Amino acid sequence: MIDFLKPVSKSVIAHKEVLPQGVLGKQIISYSKAGDLPSIDSVKFAIIGVNENRRDTNYIGEEIAFDPIRRALYSLYPGNWNHGIVDLGDIDKGETVDDTYFALKSVISSLLDHSIIPIVLGGGQDLVYAQYRSYDTKSRMVNITNIDSRFDLGDADLPITNKSYLGKIIVDKPYNLFNYSNIGYQSFYNAPGEIALLEKLYFDGHRLGEVTSDLTMVEPIMRNSDLVTLDIDAIKSNELSYKNKRNPNGFDSREICTIARYAGISNRVSSFGIYELNDFEESETAAMLIAQVIWYFIEGVNFRIDDEDFGNESLYTTYKVPIDNEILKFKKSNKTERWWIELPFISNVNNKLKRKTLLPCTYGDYLGACNQEIPERWFKARQKNEV
Repeated sequence: MIDFLKPVSKSVIAHKEVLPQGVLGKQIISYSKAGDLPSIDSVKFAIIGVNENRRDTNYIGEEIAFDPIRRALYSLYPGNWNHGIVDLGDIDKGETVDDTYFALKSVISSLLDHSIIPIVLGGGQDLVYAQYRSYDTKSRMVNITNIDSRFDLGDADLPITNKSYLGKIIVDKPYNLFNYSNIGYQSFYNAPGEIALLEKLYFDGHRLGEVTSDLTMVEPIMRNSDLVTLDIDAIKSNELSYKNKRNPNGFDSREICTIARYAGISNRVSSFGIYELNDFEESETAAMLIAQVIWYFIEGVNFRIDDEDFGNESLYTTYKVPIDNEILKFKKSNKTERWWIELPFISNVNNKLKRKTLLPCTYGDYLGACNQEIPERWFKARQKNEV
């Protein structure tokens, strides 16, 4: 892993030294000397910058700088947290973009093997492909949640870009993707054909207005996610206040921090990536907002509650709802009051699930079932399981 990493810049290390006691900068273990990688045995989070943007469709040679984000994050005070953080510095551009992908995949895979959550700061969002491929050696299917105004499907037969990586994730072997969820898409940025294809694949797309009208709907989506990615273009430009970005609609600063906290609270999310980052030296507001998004994700992880001991029925209340020819089984945690719906395993299907699957859901899904409405998330998961 050390072969791919470049230490945190000397300017950030110097900034760290003059910060007041108690801030995150005094607690984060930083990779500061080349060849002397700090121990990762006692940490839960690892921050990694990836200086790669050559497959940005608008790339004209711009450089990326994560120092403003690091300085902003280091200056924040932690909450009542129990988990340590290491800053592993940056992965520089490889000789080719595929070399960068390989480096990122290797680093994330190694961290996952140590039960450490990578927090990736990246340039082009095509890096999500490498983040996803780092799960190739894991035994279960993977669920991706992307906070983005676009699906970024593209044509899988064409070269990958920051606007067309999802198609590669879907069609490339090994086939590990079980579900893809998009949070905050805006219809006018997505071709009707792509929206139709997403529905045909039984993936989940949630429009910006739908999400902002009730942010709590994000919680069960995140609870069923393995990796969560954020395209910062999902945030309104005036919330970031940096030049050459014109996105009048999107999430505001409070909403995006709330969504990041939901991602952290999920017991299943094991990596978090923030992409389409630029040089924020001239925009302290943007750097600070990204730092606060990271802060809220870490806060969420520190307040995770283990409520998934489904083998102990005394910890749950079970509800059976007859609907058409089905009997839907819901479970509610007596500890957290979070809800799940059972998707029975279908014996003649040869896939990686091989078990009864409990899908996170909402109380609203249960109420809908009581009114003879099959929950959409149950229907889509059942369809995917039968394909």
